[in-house]
Amino acid sequence: MSPTPAASVLFVCVHNAGRSQMAAGFLAHLAGDRVDVRSAGSLPADQVNPAAVEAMREVGVDIASAAPKVLTAEAVEASDYVITMGCGDACPVFPGKTYLDWALDDPAGQGLEAVRPIRDEIRSRVTALIAEIDERARP
Repeated sequence: MSPTPAASVLFVCVHNAGRSQMAAGFLAHLAGDRVDVRSAGSLPADQVNPAAVEAMREVGVDIASAAPKVLTAEAVEASDYVITMGCGDACPVFPGKTYLDWALDDPAGQGLEAVRPIRDEIRSRVTALIAEIDERARP
């Protein structure tokens, strides 16, 4: 039986095709079942950015089967942390949530060379987020 996750995290960007998918991929990969991971977009794209998929594959994280999802109030309400990455005013706000805004370049339309540093910055921020979640979960 899996333990109850220490927290639930929702990553949000406009198209849910690059930044939020990479962040969700890293969090699921690095935290495992310790954290419940979601991602969504205010205007979801048809597919995940192929350059983001390849950049993640380079570091051993497979997001090829991920699909962009529409942002819902229910997803925000069900999350302890809501991390936005340029979703503008489209993100609903509920009291009691931890909101973080990560200012990251948008990988949309960018080649692999441009996506790699975005990926690496996301990994660094996700690693710090895991440390924060673990710290808050300590009795």
